[in-house]
Amino acid sequence: MNGNASKRAPTTATQRLKQDYLRIKKDPVPYICAEPLPSNILEWHYVVRGPEKTPYEGGYYHGKLIFPREFPFKPPSIYMITPNGRFKCNTRLCLSITDFHPDTWNPAWSVSTILTGLLSFMVEKGPTLGSIETSDYTKRQLSAQSLAFNLKDKVFCELFPTAVEEIKQKQKAQEELNSRPQALPLPDVVPDGDGHHAHYGAPVLNGHAPLAPGVAAAPAGGLQANRNHGLLGGALANLFVIVGFAAFAYTVKYVLRSIAQE
Repeated sequence: MNGNASKRAPTTATQRLKQDYLRIKKDPVPYICAEPLPSNILEWHYVVRGPEKTPYEGGYYHGKLIFPREFPFKPPSIYMITPNGRFKCNTRLCLSITDFHPDTWNPAWSVSTILTGLLSFMVEKGPTLGSIETSDYTKRQLSAQSLAFNLKDKVFCELFPTAVEEIKQKQKAQEELNSRPQALPLPDVVPDGDGHHAHYGAPVLNGHAPLAPGVAAAPAGGLQANRNHGLLGGALANLFVIVGFAAFAYTVKYVLRSIAQE
């Protein structure tokens, strides 16, 4: 009789965890979803979606809660499975809501309370047994790597199909982005108000119109020489006009004087 009783699931723990499950489905914890194993209600698995504006943003962090048979009168143990840069993997975490501190445990705390406390401590930087120190850069790298890591976990894929679909969509979007040709950087445009255009419709950049397609750019020295040559040619043309006009005026004056003498 006693042997059969020991094999049965603890009634108090089972009833309480079922209530917590209904509560968490009705009122989900922000950034967290949780599911018990179908074969063992005392083992729950959770997924933390990295909150925005934190080094964990975009990541998916899988872990588990192991509840004692005496729950809710004794606290659970908490593990993190996905590499995250904040906690050691597959190691009991020392938090005030875990079995490391049974003296501070409150039986009124639910699974939602436990997961909320875990997320709160995760985004902080306070040290504890089971925590590690890494840079924000490392955390962001692990955040990106968490997608592929979790897809290799059979339990994760079975318990969290919605998260699996989200991860696959993110991976597909990233692959499409990486496959696109990289656009060349545009040159700086001088902000001159209306924005002038060259004779073929292209904007003037840095005070110069861009070359038409197929036209090679001339070296800077050549451009300066061409500019000087143009100025000299214009000056000579003006000089020839003045000399020619003077010669014409002298000729007319000479003809008029000859007629007057006759």
